[in-house]
Amino acid sequence: MPHAKLTVSIPESLWIHGVSTTHPDVTFRVSSVLPGSDAVVGVLELAASNPIPVLADIDGRDDVRELELLWKHDETALLQVETSNPSLITPMQQAGVPMETPFEVEDGTVSWELTTSADRLSALGESLDESGIGYDIEYVHSTNSSRGTQLLTDRQLEVFLTAIDSGYYDVPREATLTDVASTLGISKSTCSDVLHRAEGAIAHWFAAEYVD
Repeated sequence: MPHAKLTVSIPESLWIHGVSTTHPDVTFRVSSVLPGSDAVVGVLELAASNPIPVLADIDGRDDVRELELLWKHDETALLQVETSNPSLITPMQQAGVPMETPFEVEDGTVSWELTTSADRLSALGESLDESGIGYDIEYVHSTNSSRGTQLLTDRQLEVFLTAIDSGYYDVPREATLTDVASTLGISKSTCSDVLHRAEGAIAHWFAAEYVD
């Protein structure tokens, strides 16, 4: 069963394309998605020096039915968006490929990591082609290969190694979570979540390999 990473070009008709290209320095991190036949509801975090203009831009898009600000602190905002255009999600539904979260949107592109069958991955490519949605395959790994090479995603590995290099795991600790996030240029909450997932993957791997 393959594990793949795709970088997908978001159709220009979608609000997230317009907003992310208007604000190319802002990263949108989608934590959950509820697709429907004629709408999509998503919860996402945005990190920006001033989130207010970004929120106003989202609220002004024609295909945004509802925008709810769930939480805001300094440069980070958590929001729920309902959109009337599900065209980006439709190819995944047609191919029967489960959507893995979280994923990130930056400057008109979205990065998806997928674990599915070879047939469904091929069907997803065909659905994207038929929909006129451009994409690049960053990699395809087999989950049958060594678990050591499949343990962490590229993002998780980057954050984990940065935490080690910064001294986050030293005793006494040489760097805080804020320090690690600052080095990576991401929000503290994003850093915490990615690092927690990496630590969880490593812990489960260790338990499976070495604990009876």
